[in-house]
Amino acid sequence: MKELTKIEEILLLSIWKLEEEAYGVKIRQYVSRAIKKEFTYGNLYSALNQLVTKKYVTKRDGELVPERRGRRRIYYTVTRQGLEALRSAQELHENLWADIPKYAFD
Repeated sequence: MKELTKIEEILLLSIWKLEEEAYGVKIRQYVSRAIKKEFTYGNLYSALNQLVTKKYVTKRDGELVPERRGRRRIYYTVTRQGLEALRSAQELHENLWADIPKYAFD
C-alpha cells in the first residue's frame, strides 16, 4: 500500500472522527484547529478529491441547506481502504518512534 502524505493522514483521521458531520466546513474547521493554522478550501477540496480518486473516501450528497441557497452539503466517509491506509500509517509511526523516549526532545 502506498504511504499517506501527512495531509491525507490528517484528513482521513478528521473524517473518521467527525463521522456523520464530515462535510467541507466541519472538516476544514477540524483540520485548522489540529494543525493550528488556517487550511484553505482550495487545499481542502483538492486533497479530498485525491482521497476520493484513491478510493480512501467516498462522498455523497446530503440534504438541501437553506443557508447554502438550496445547495446540498457533500459528506465524506472513510472506506475500508482508507482505514487500512490509516492502520499502516499508525504502524509506521509506532515503529519509527518505538525506541525514542517521550522526553528525548526536552
